[in-house]
Amino acid sequence: MRITPTRRALLLFAAGLPVALLPALVSASLWPVWLAWVAALVLLIGADLALGLPRRRLQVQLDLPDVLYIGSPEPLPLRLGAPARHRGLRLTLRAEHDPDLSIPDPPPVTLGDDGLALSELPVAALRRGTSTLHALWLSWTGPLGLVHRTLRHPVDAPLRVVPNIRAVRAAALRIFSDRELTAGLKAERHLGDGSEFDALREYQPGLDHRAIDWKASARHVKLLTREFRAERNHQVVLALDTGHLMGQPDTGGGIPRLDGAINAALLLAYVALKTGDRVGLFAFDDQVRLFAEPQGGVATVHRLQHLTSGLDYGPAETNFTLGLTTLLSRLRRRSLVVVFTDFVDTVTAELMADNLGRLARRHLVLFASLSDPGLAALAEAPPASLSDLNQAVVARDFLRERDLVLRRLRRAGIHCIDAPAARVSADLVSRYLDVKRRELV
Repeated sequence: MRITPTRRALLLFAAGLPVALLPALVSASLWPVWLAWVAALVLLIGADLALGLPRRRLQVQLDLPDVLYIGSPEPLPLRLGAPARHRGLRLTLRAEHDPDLSIPDPPPVTLGDDGLALSELPVAALRRGTSTLHALWLSWTGPLGLVHRTLRHPVDAPLRVVPNIRAVRAAALRIFSDRELTAGLKAERHLGDGSEFDALREYQPGLDHRAIDWKASARHVKLLTREFRAERNHQVVLALDTGHLMGQPDTGGGIPRLDGAINAALLLAYVALKTGDRVGLFAFDDQVRLFAEPQGGVATVHRLQHLTSGLDYGPAETNFTLGLTTLLSRLRRRSLVVVFTDFVDTVTAELMADNLGRLARRHLVLFASLSDPGLAALAEAPPASLSDLNQAVVARDFLRERDLVLRRLRRAGIHCIDAPAARVSADLVSRYLDVKRRELV
């Protein structure tokens, strides 16, 4: 507990000091007037302390969640209580926390007639792992406005931060409630859209005559055609680069690229599992960090969420030769391999492109890179100074080299997505459904 005089008390002392000293200038025997003024001010401060809310009478209750989802603000309910005689008291709040948490100061709260006040502490996690909310700092002034009290209320609560499965669920609901997308999934059952036999139907003019099943037609004494649907039970492997570059946020200061990739990967896994495919997980940086064999069933999403929660941000540069060669040796059947990574220029991307090309000779590779929207904005912004012009030229060079790498990958038969974290999930699901419809795996 820290008690300090307020600005009002200091101004009152400064304003009254000349008035108290004036009698002493008239006569030396009147100098006790100055002491009387100081004593009066001390008494006022003492009265403000006595009438103010004491520390022991303030009750603070903060409800903490079991987990925090990265990048998703979570309002933590906060309840303050004091005796009813302190109604109308205004308190300001501030949180003491690890730098991996973002907690803006909430607005001041005022105690109601019953001495209670409800507020919320908006908490957003910037990195996965465990972050700590250390304490709440509360401050208020006495009824006379002369004393300022500051209280540190210890919390010391470790908060577990996990991938944003909440956003994945919301995006999945939007996708599967979209009529156009639902129609697209149903269209996979139509003739010519797949290679897996689904059912027989009576021939209608306009259907492909090559799909007529002559034996079944003879048995039923009418023309019947075979219907096909997109083949299921494909293998989809989500390959996550956990190296140094993926652990950095974009220029906007948001969540790390790795967490944006994890969110997109979990959404793609949910869609793939719902459509009957099997999904596995692979993570690497300077060494292989994780390999989970592809499995089917929607419950696999929870397994993947648990596995991605344990992925750490690697401090080393990514070894694409080791990582992709190991993945290639572990895949026994042709699969759709979705590689989540990022690169800076053509030099750093040389080994990445070579190893992706080797992987694409045996598997269908979908390359997903999280672009930096701040870099494009920097390149297009009108320069206001020579420094701005230099930054714009460098940013444009980076974008040009990025485009050269993506063109090289496309020439090698690799499907490429280069989009900001906010849009990469939708682009990824759209490209996956297109690959599935065209039976490219």
